[in-house]
Amino acid sequence: MIKVVFVDDHEMVRIGVTAYLSAQPDIEVVGEADNGARGVELALQLRPDIILMDLVMKEMDGIEATRRIVEAWPEAKVIIVTSFLDDEKVYPALEAGATSYMLKTSKASEIANAVRATYAGQTILEPEVTGKMMTKMRQKKVDLPHEQLTEREMEILLLLAEGKTNQEIADEVFIALKTVKVHVSNILGKLEVHDRTQAVIYAFKHGLVK
Repeated sequence: MIKVVFVDDHEMVRIGVTAYLSAQPDIEVVGEADNGARGVELALQLRPDIILMDLVMKEMDGIEATRRIVEAWPEAKVIIVTSFLDDEKVYPALEAGATSYMLKTSKASEIANAVRATYAGQTILEPEVTGKMMTKMRQKKVDLPHEQLTEREMEILLLLAEGKTNQEIADEVFIALKTVKVHVSNILGKLEVHDRTQAVIYAFKHGLVK
């Protein structure tokens, strides 16, 4: 059974989609929230297989909610379900850690299939989103590996350069030890190095450490 939490501030949307998903033999909606802040609480409390996330909501939008969920729980699988396709929504949502991106104009059956596919490890993107991402990839030029690091990853790299352990880093930036390990793994991959020592050498070599 695929457990789902649905975060959307439109009650009728929640009622309709929840009713359809709940009628599926392999999907169970275990929680609903009408704003991003409550969505973060529910997601981290219930740890569902899938989080359906609206983007525009009061108190906290879906982009920030997604970022907080993924930062605290890197394994989370978030599917954005929104009416927006503009660059200011699509790119930040995916960069925040969303796995899939669907439109509210999608049929309920398509959202159900996206839930199943995302649960199975796939990324489902609306065709328009795929087009946007391909265009951006063609336009984007990364000159150096460290330019791919997120702000958090760069922060952790600099702490590694200070000789701090994973636990010390977790305590300093107030995130879980497991999350630090995920960030370190991502850093090594992006810098194309094999271990922490090489990552630190890279930081000094490229003048990242002041």
